[in-house]
Amino acid sequence: MTKAESETSSVASDLIDFLNSSPTAFHAVDEAKRRLGEAGFVHISEREDWKLHTGGKYFFTRNHSTIVAFAIGKKYVAGNGFCVVGAHTDSPCLKLKPISKVTKGGYCEVGVQTYGGGLWHTWFDRDLTVAGRLIIKEKDDAYRHMLVKVGGPILRVPTLAIHLDRSVSDGFKVNTENHLVPVLATVVKAEVNKLPAENGSLENDTECDGKHGDEKKSVANKKHHPVLLQLLAAQAGCEPGEICDFELQLCDTQPSVIGGAAKEFVFSGRLDNLCMSFCSLKALMDATSSEDSLDNETGVRMVALFDHEEVGSNSAQGAGSPAMLDALGRVTNGFSSSDSKLIEKAIQKSFLVSADMAHALHPNYMVRHTSHLQSLCSHIAAHKLTLEGLTQLQSKHEDNHQPKLHGGLVIKHNANQRYATNAVTAFLFREIAERHNIPVQDFVVRNDMGCGSTIGPILASGVGIRTVDVGAPQLSMHSIREMCGVDDVLHSYEHFKAFFQEFFGLDARLSVDF
Repeated sequence: MTKAESETSSVASDLIDFLNSSPTAFHAVDEAKRRLGEAGFVHISEREDWKLHTGGKYFFTRNHSTIVAFAIGKKYVAGNGFCVVGAHTDSPCLKLKPISKVTKGGYCEVGVQTYGGGLWHTWFDRDLTVAGRLIIKEKDDAYRHMLVKVGGPILRVPTLAIHLDRSVSDGFKVNTENHLVPVLATVVKAEVNKLPAENGSLENDTECDGKHGDEKKSVANKKHHPVLLQLLAAQAGCEPGEICDFELQLCDTQPSVIGGAAKEFVFSGRLDNLCMSFCSLKALMDATSSEDSLDNETGVRMVALFDHEEVGSNSAQGAGSPAMLDALGRVTNGFSSSDSKLIEKAIQKSFLVSADMAHALHPNYMVRHTSHLQSLCSHIAAHKLTLEGLTQLQSKHEDNHQPKLHGGLVIKHNANQRYATNAVTAFLFREIAERHNIPVQDFVVRNDMGCGSTIGPILASGVGIRTVDVGAPQLSMHSIREMCGVDDVLHSYEHFKAFFQEFFGLDARLSVDF
């Protein structure tokens, strides 16, 4: 194995460990906290005054689902800029409803709600469990936040047999309210094995009324199956009645792996966007790891990983919140409180890389040249396809913008500002890549297709910071099981690391608003 291959394998293997430790946004932040602590970053709290110093490395969390980490250059003075990589910790998933107890046809099921724009058909016939956070009451009347993941598969969303619905061959259509309800157990087995213990029958909620001395336990059993509560309590090392509330989601039990015949792919859930979260975090830690790494740094290097991007970022811990601006302001003011305009000056010297996974070219959804077009025309005539049907057959990428796996980070462009990239920001990011011989690609969506968005335009408009939108190319985006290229994990990490090390020197040689 060559040195380059060894480095690629090392970074990709580290990503696999990060993914397997991060079934939810809460767990991703917890794993980020652990890694940052080991790298010498100091945990600070937004509820307290910050005592910062040049050369220091710090991080804080918000809601335990958003995390911001930063390293202050030893030559930093208030009013200097920030170079930031922003990503998000959340992914489309199924989250438990506030009242999750569902009993139908002799089955104990768990009510879930869809979070984000998932490919929900991929959640069928998978071995699932639950993970998230619990609020636990302790013996001294204190309340504790605890992360939990139930080991092993406990849930499954079964498909209907083809014999009972022959039309499924023409298209699998999911009613997310009726069909996407996972099975937890059968009522008979639950009762025979006495899983609910003293809680009575699971079939009839009214049988729980008036039978328990612990009123809270009775209420909890009305909202959630006792079977589920006992599994959670066993994992948390507490009693079911001590669980006051929880925020849980379903997750796949199949671990993330490196696969493919040439071991060139990452197969995993939540690559969108934990892959970019990991690469930016590792880049920041490694770009500040040596004793002299911040000696000549005049600015602040920062990573901001936000929650709730998949649902619009409008939350106290999303990119639409003041979290980013608060962080920039508190760092700036921590070194000078005399000039109220310093934060505005700092923002104009700053730069954000909005890092969110990109759409790689899919080999099975390409309209190729003449022979394929002739076949396509025949298909249209034979089946009398409507405009909607024709849309399903067309190529999904514009001819000149077809990102490939292993091709490096993709710079995303959109004239209508669905991405925040412009010529200046694209140049700065691409120039760093060229200096280090790192591949880079471009993407623009077809004019006849809709375009997604990222935290980039939200932060660019809300903070006023120059922004470029980028992302590693991947396939199966928003599936329960996604894939990307191993090489692109290394390319992303190296590109972000070079950005942290070289941005301010390069930006000083660029003239725009003068």
